[in-house]
Amino acid sequence: MSGGTLAASDRRAQVAGRWVRCAGCGTTVYVPRLTRSLGVCPDCGHHHRLRAAERLDHLLDPGSFAAAPDRVRSADPLGFHDRMPYPERLARARESTSLDDAVVRGRGTVQGAPVVVAVMDFAFMGGSMGSAVGEAVTRAAEEALATRTPLLLVVASGGARMQEGCLSLMQMAKTAQAVRACARAGVLTVSVLTDPTFGGVTASFATLTDIVLAEPRALIGFAGPRVVESATGRALPEGFQTAEYLREHGMVDRVDPRANLRPVLARVLSLCAPRAADAGRYEAPRRPDAPERDAWETVRFARDINRPTTLDYVGMMCADFVELHGDRAHGDDPAIVGGPARLGGRNVMVVGHQKAHDTAGLVARNFGMPHPEGYRKAVRLMRLAERLGLPVVTLVDTQGAAAGVGAEERGQAWAIAESIAAMAELTVPVVATVIGEGGSGGALALAVADRVLMMEHACYSVISPESCSVILCGDPGRAAAMAGALRVTAPELMRLGVVDGVVPEPGGGAQRAPEDAADALKAAVLAALHELDGLDGAELVARRHARFRDLGVVADV
Repeated sequence: MSGGTLAASDRRAQVAGRWVRCAGCGTTVYVPRLTRSLGVCPDCGHHHRLRAAERLDHLLDPGSFAAAPDRVRSADPLGFHDRMPYPERLARARESTSLDDAVVRGRGTVQGAPVVVAVMDFAFMGGSMGSAVGEAVTRAAEEALATRTPLLLVVASGGARMQEGCLSLMQMAKTAQAVRACARAGVLTVSVLTDPTFGGVTASFATLTDIVLAEPRALIGFAGPRVVESATGRALPEGFQTAEYLREHGMVDRVDPRANLRPVLARVLSLCAPRAADAGRYEAPRRPDAPERDAWETVRFARDINRPTTLDYVGMMCADFVELHGDRAHGDDPAIVGGPARLGGRNVMVVGHQKAHDTAGLVARNFGMPHPEGYRKAVRLMRLAERLGLPVVTLVDTQGAAAGVGAEERGQAWAIAESIAAMAELTVPVVATVIGEGGSGGALALAVADRVLMMEHACYSVISPESCSVILCGDPGRAAAMAGALRVTAPELMRLGVVDGVVPEPGGGAQRAPEDAADALKAAVLAALHELDGLDGAELVARRHARFRDLGVVADV
């Protein structure tokens, strides 16, 4: 570890092999111990700042980093002078850091996966973004685009470099368009936000990447906390602008301890790369010749609290899965989960409703009933899958979308409509399975697919039987009759053309033998994906449109 991890006085202590005081808890820590823990306090977990070279050593495979041959330095476009001339300030920063400017860029590998990387160094004028920083980040993005190599950005910045005036401001536009060009071309971009990340960097390239990771307790925002508190005249919420606060509010995908960043990055890089399907053929399991279950009994089976949830199935079906979070606008809805996964040798994007097996878990996930931010998260992940060329697999299990003042204020109907329309337009294969309860538009928002499957004891309906009974009969007591009348079971819906296949369940239902149910579901999904292999995006969209265009029965007059 180089001295940039600690304050200047502590660097002298490091050389002498002495002790330093943790900036987080005040505990005196032995420097070699702090070095071994990657600058993370062993007592409180505070993540001390790292220099760019330390970041590269930590995140990339040993010896894999190759610096970019073309180097850039900031000039003095304004002839700026505050307490000292800007050229003198730059010279001092270069001397103290041995850097050209606040970014180090090049190429390397993360557990064998190649990346183009740009790492910011807060020690160089607070990581401020001037022309050289903007140019370095833009060149990194352009190289990633030209070579179709994932782009990794590690960010630490106090904001714009005031000494370059409006030219510094323009770097926001320059870097933003460069990162978005990668997205349009399907080149994966990942950022790691560290402490601190503020100002124009946050409001441009740092938060425009496909996946946004952050270190614990990193301070991240646009305006600094003192500015916000002064402007509002109010005390700030607990944990305001920390990485954890932002994850809760839907702005970052994950908050991972420093020691976990490299393996998480490796998994993301691996799972987000399109992989060819296995050479073997897949056959959907056959539904046993068993008598069809009564509709109301099926509803009760579908609602059984012990039935496998989306995360249960993902854990049993997928070799790996990285959950991503947030809608990038309001929050992270735990009623919908999703992320890239490896299913049967191929990479897919899994998105599904999430319930739980106990009361506390059900309450925490709102009984699997998503708010608008849940559907917006789903759309974000599905569009990411499309850009990366990954098939989408959805698991449907909800009574319906969340009802309430907050949901309506945040545009529940708009979010559902956008999810339905977005799924219809995806140019990658989409397979949906109703694994439990499929309730109304809240379910359809994840079920506009090329192939729609149902577990044998699942149900799917325009409305719950109880609500239908109340509305049409004025009495919830006719729910069982309404379940039959609504044709909510898989065999009935297959006859109506709403679903394409029925996935058999073990005797007594999926809740009796979850692993057997997962094996059947995995085989069915892989068989459906195999059927869609070879179809290009335009054909997939056309067939999907035709599928739903043909649903419905009318009498011509």
